[in-house]
Amino acid sequence: MTTLLSRRSLVKSASASLLLAGVPALRAEEAQRHFDPKPTGWRTFDVTTTVTLKDAKGPSSIWLPVPSLDNGWQRTLDVHWTDNAGKVQMSTDGDTGAKILTATYDASVALPSITLVTRVQTQNRAVDWKAKATEAVDPAELRRWVQPSELIPVDGVVRKVAQQIVAGTRTDREKAQRIYDWVIVSSYRDPKVRGCGVGDIRAMLESGNLSGKCADINALFVGLCRAVGIPARDLYGIRLVPSAFGYRELGGNPASLKGAQHCRSEIYLKGHGWVAMDPADVTKVMRQETPEWIKDPAHPIVTPVRRALFGSWEGNWMGYSSAADITLPGAKKGKLPFFMYPQAETADGARDPYAPDTFVYQITAKEVTA
Repeated sequence: MTTLLSRRSLVKSASASLLLAGVPALRAEEAQRHFDPKPTGWRTFDVTTTVTLKDAKGPSSIWLPVPSLDNGWQRTLDVHWTDNAGKVQMSTDGDTGAKILTATYDASVALPSITLVTRVQTQNRAVDWKAKATEAVDPAELRRWVQPSELIPVDGVVRKVAQQIVAGTRTDREKAQRIYDWVIVSSYRDPKVRGCGVGDIRAMLESGNLSGKCADINALFVGLCRAVGIPARDLYGIRLVPSAFGYRELGGNPASLKGAQHCRSEIYLKGHGWVAMDPADVTKVMRQETPEWIKDPAHPIVTPVRRALFGSWEGNWMGYSSAADITLPGAKKGKLPFFMYPQAETADGARDPYAPDTFVYQITAKEVTA
């Protein structure tokens, strides 16, 4: 804990460091790297997930996440699937609202397989800080998103650290900005972490090891926000196509989206509604966009991304849901912390969702033009 709390001083130094991005000496270089997503219209994608369970023994089951979001930046136009002799059912988790496609096969099916095709539309998302949101939000929904989940508690060390970070702030936007900056400075991406990470933020804070991937770093941001009363949630999804702004690490290869799963987050701010956030992608750019690890958040390659991802994100990503602590229908595995990877079980047990080549599954995306 001593190691972590000593980082508190970085909040002030981070604020000073982040301001350096605007000085004239950096402007010319920064202009070469632009990242400023603005809503410019819908893009349509066919996202195809194909699962084949090789060496399946006994009865088997496959579960696939299906996009359940319908809002101003994503909507689903069509969902269909084909399979080989399984029993397939679409369901909606009653607690989280996540849509789940479940396929079950008896022992006579030697090679269970299913292909899911989802046609979605996405667009860039950006908050207008000068405008006021007029859409009414159910108070019960806001109360829900300040509550803890199994891996995102809001008491104990989480609340203690959150209160230290926001000390002296007045508004929720100021608090969120302080937490966002603190997470970027205090955490870092660890490319060796499997999948998107776990998101056990109590363990992260108690150990002082704030490394991880998007499900760890954005969960940390969400938990700290909730601990000071700001409604916040993670959104679990997958990158579809390259970034239009040239950032290699902020896009996906549509021909093979292996490892393209990505967790984003959003917070609710009075007067602005739900606002896009993604500190984890800032840390990804810092760690992996260039051959050398960029450790300065005011670096001209990082600055455009850091600024934009507090309030906006690019529409080259598809979200599935905000489902945490979800139990899949008929699964023996128990609760999942989140659901953005295909899942499967056979008589030999659960398949490893972080090993698509042995699972076996493939995900591709194709942009559809009018």
